Amino acid sequence: MRVERDSLDGKDPIPAGALAEAGLRLEIEGPVVTITLDRPERRNAMTPLMWRTMAEIGDALPEAVRIVVLRGAGPSFSSGIDLKTFSGGDGGGLPTTGDPEEGDRFIAGLQAGFTWLRRPEIVSIAAVHGHAIGAGFQLALACDLRIIADDTRYCMKEPALGLVPDLTGTKPLVEIVGVSRAIEICLTARTVEAEEAARLGLAERVVPREGLDAAVAELVAALLPIDAGAAAATKRLLRQAPDNTLAEQCAAERREQLGRLKAMFGG
Repeated sequence: MRVERDSLDGKDPIPAGALAEAGLRLEIEGPVVTITLDRPERRNAMTPLMWRTMAEIGDALPEAVRIVVLRGAGPSFSSGIDLKTFSGGDGGGLPTTGDPEEGDRFIAGLQAGFTWLRRPEIVSIAAVHGHAIGAGFQLALACDLRIIADDTRYCMKEPALGLVPDLTGTKPLVEIVGVSRAIEICLTARTVEAEEAARLGLAERVVPREGLDAAVAELVAALLPIDAGAAAATKRLLRQAPDNTLAEQCAAERREQLGRLKAMFGG
């Protein structure tokens, strides 16, 4: 049964009403958690409050959760940062002083809403449709897997606003498409539509808009039967592989396999 809740683990780590205030909806169905960006009237424009609340959800995630799905209500996944943020409007503003340490802490707190999606014990899935601009594009990039509708339009808008992408999106973008293509996408702030996104590796699957929910459900059903320990160990290996030498990766494989054998057979 799917249940909408303010609390993930019965300890009420997220105060009542905080999710709605942040523009989020949370649903729990056994080992699957769905987080919905729920500001359709603003095309799910994102705010610092939303990102901080997402970090709180990550902190409160029970051990039993295996899959986290991110989606957007209404016509778009997310139109990016809510421009009212720059005037101190909806969802909290920017740091009020020029103190570099304060600014660093502030941005790190926002990034925490994205980084937990890479944790090895979960598989995170972005179910993307319509616009995924700026912060919305980076949220999709923060997830392990992306299932996108055929009306999806990615755009890294920040440079066109005089900013940089600072919500953990630059590393996965470069890892997926390479440095040159990432430069071109970011510094032109152009739209990457669904067909090109799939060709570049920015989507694992493209489906008709009306088939998005079914495609995500199919992927979740394929992921859940895999042993949780083996899934977490394998994700750890795959996540570290790009930064490891072959010798380092071989050693990591040995460590993980010995850990799995011990878990399975004792000793």
